[in-house]
Amino acid sequence: MDVNFDLILENENLILRPIQLGDVGKLSLMTESSAMWRFFTHDLSDHEELLAWFAPAFNRERLQFVIIDKKTNEIIGTTAFGNFSFVDQRLEIGWTWLGKDFQGTGINSQVKGLMVCYAFEVMGIERVEFKTDVLNIQARSALKNISAIEEGVLRSHTLMTRGRRRDTIFFSILKSEWNHVKRENDW
Repeated sequence: MDVNFDLILENENLILRPIQLGDVGKLSLMTESSAMWRFFTHDLSDHEELLAWFAPAFNRERLQFVIIDKKTNEIIGTTAFGNFSFVDQRLEIGWTWLGKDFQGTGINSQVKGLMVCYAFEVMGIERVEFKTDVLNIQARSALKNISAIEEGVLRSHTLMTRGRRRDTIFFSILKSEWNHVKRENDW
């Protein structure tokens, strides 16, 4: 299993392509509200924090995509594959956010569908993981809506913005569940 850092995924509505340094300016215009980042490890409204948050992508530690709306050819958010464990045949999908105008529109489900499908059907992954803040009800609901299974909570797991310690809730989809999940989500 290898990571293709030039990977482009798309459906009829969206293109996911690897982030480029030139995308950061456009993305920074979408991150200006610090309230958006209360469930993130960085306050992306701060330019230095934004650059630090993207550093693993530019260091090829995770495959960070920009999400592009095909109708407008505009960048509308980001998402990533990361925390690769090739020996265990697992990876995490996360680091996802959408600009305010695109939240709650079904785009996140389409993004997850493209990524999960690629992970299982092309990469041969056995387990796709997701994690979020236990307080992030919207993200938890979205993960349940795509048939990801809630697994448990790691207490005081991650340092968040403003010094808060996050309890992290894990979700997953297993290869053995993939056909059911694909059918349920019409992916």
